[in-house]
Amino acid sequence: MTLPAPLALEAGGHLEDVDVAYETWGTLDARASNAVLVLHALTGDAHATGPVGPGHPEAGWWADIIGPGLPLDTDELFVVASNVLGGCQGTTGPSSDAPDGRPYGSRFPMLTPRDQVAAEVGLADALGIERWVAVVGGSMGGMRALEWAIAHPRRVAHAMVLAVGAAATAEQIALCSLQARIIRSDPDFAGGDYYDRPHGPTNGMSIARGVGQVGYRSELEFDARFGRRQQGDERPLAGGRYAIESYLEYKGLGLNARFDPNSYIVLSESMNHHDIGRDRGGIAAALATIEGDVTLAGISSDRLYPLRLQYEIAELLPTSTTVEVVASDVGHDGFLVEQDAIGKIIRHALTG
Repeated sequence: MTLPAPLALEAGGHLEDVDVAYETWGTLDARASNAVLVLHALTGDAHATGPVGPGHPEAGWWADIIGPGLPLDTDELFVVASNVLGGCQGTTGPSSDAPDGRPYGSRFPMLTPRDQVAAEVGLADALGIERWVAVVGGSMGGMRALEWAIAHPRRVAHAMVLAVGAAATAEQIALCSLQARIIRSDPDFAGGDYYDRPHGPTNGMSIARGVGQVGYRSELEFDARFGRRQQGDERPLAGGRYAIESYLEYKGLGLNARFDPNSYIVLSESMNHHDIGRDRGGIAAALATIEGDVTLAGISSDRLYPLRLQYEIAELLPTSTTVEVVASDVGHDGFLVEQDAIGKIIRHALTG
């Protein structure tokens, strides 16, 4: 769907003719009172669950959580997932055509999580949903779940915030900015205007994703899965690769096949601008405006968004809130991998 009006941006300026791609599961009831919004992370998309088919070779990134009889039960709930503003899977982003008919490329504006929520508000309005039963998100999606609950407190009955903090930390900013610099340093980046070239900055994108993957997983998992093993018959002392090197290359190649480097930069930098306290009197003041319930969860081995960040939110919320800890060696990606544990937390939050 296309937003009916230009979208004003927090840093200034606006975007015209903003398209928002989304998928839904279940049936919206007559009062539009059973809707849940699910928000994806950096390289996710609107295909959170559902059958495989053209354009969707996999069942979806939360296929064990959304569906009939599952924690987000589509026999009872109307579940909505949209592609984030600045993305590259249907919602307006750098690879989209600007009003002049050419891809935005280097002309695409700076975004913040608040801008992305503003686009999601437009989608909710178009669907006739005044209040969400829950807004659920992890990592970058968790940033937007917090923003929804703060900026639109009467529209969110329950915010479920997974594996994120109230503001981007220095280390998170460092890692995101390094990945953006790596992509920009690729000669094929062409200043961001590579869409009419034979190929874009695939090498830079692959390396950047490898750097990101180190933060998304844990040292314990890497040591258990790969250790110092060599890749197949390759001998590292003869110029071959270790298994962990092959894995990181594989992850980079996989992302190149489905994701736009400009979107990776725009979304990474939007995460750097995450700060719920900006222009609101600080984090505690912002959290005090939330009217609905809040569920917080973190991953025990998360080194990118460590548990201390979820505990900080819990301590500053005006109502007593505990942090649900998912025991996992997977690291930050645990909110995607540990779907049984995450599903139990969501089901309990919805049903008590």
